[in-house]
Amino acid sequence: MTMAAPSLIPEMGEFNVSNHLLGDREGLKAAWERDGYWFFRDVLDKQAIAELRQIYMDYLGELGVADPQDPDARYNGADLSAMPAMVNETAMNERRVDRVLHRDPRIAAFFRRLFGCDPFWVPFTVHRQVPPARDRDARRLEFIHQDGTYNDGLDFLICWIPLAEIAPEVGGLALVEGVHRRGSLHRKDGMKILPIAEADMEIGRWRSTHYRPGDVLLMDLNTPHSGITNHSDRFRLSVDTRIMPSNGNVPVVGTIAAVSADGVTIGDRALRFDVTSFVRGLRGDQMPLADIPGRYRVGQEVIAAVTGDLVRNMRPIQ
Repeated sequence: MTMAAPSLIPEMGEFNVSNHLLGDREGLKAAWERDGYWFFRDVLDKQAIAELRQIYMDYLGELGVADPQDPDARYNGADLSAMPAMVNETAMNERRVDRVLHRDPRIAAFFRRLFGCDPFWVPFTVHRQVPPARDRDARRLEFIHQDGTYNDGLDFLICWIPLAEIAPEVGGLALVEGVHRRGSLHRKDGMKILPIAEADMEIGRWRSTHYRPGDVLLMDLNTPHSGITNHSDRFRLSVDTRIMPSNGNVPVVGTIAAVSADGVTIGDRALRFDVTSFVRGLRGDQMPLADIPGRYRVGQEVIAAVTGDLVRNMRPIQ
């Protein structure tokens, strides 16, 4: 008798879809409190998404790993060594492709309807062109984490947008529903933050879906989530950005004019650090104050959550 191969991923339930709640402020609030996310089907302008997707495909064409005109974004088997190991170091970030999304009025129209005011885009975006995984025997959840652990004081919503069809074999994103009010689930090793162990998550709470262009997933900062490894023959194309209502507690965004272990001046605003300030290091961990001048420099663009003149959280724009 042939035995079924063991599953490499927890069983995934489907998202609760929130389309019917648009315009219902109390209904949206209740769904967020219950689930820790909103998932909307087919709400973003598809032409705008297609234009952004083409920028990604042109980049893959420049690298020689895909045909930029291939509607399926199939990997052609070419050498992938030219692709940066870290997704936040791709040419997409260097070229500030996030501004194409953030400045598009067709995209803003949906978020204006959702929030009841203009959106404020926090300039922290990761562009993903994820190739097929080489190791098909490893667990498929890549890195289980809560963004709130790394971004205390930044009151944004995580905004994850598929740029192409993302079936389960292509991967996408999975989250753990309804545990966002439990605080940080990460363990620490000194100042280093460790990923959340899959064994610590309730199996029956995992959620994902078959994503399509026009969909959008918004998550609470403390909703645990993870990318899913790509077991297809194509690239997984998505954009992971941050958004909030413009009438909310928006962060200070600007260029560093001066920096020391004691504080930072962003534009003309002088701010101070103390031992509670979470200043993000290269890998996302909290930096010792003495190390800040070696990591941050005059002229660098940053985002800072502040209370009065105290920096609660600071990170580079990417």
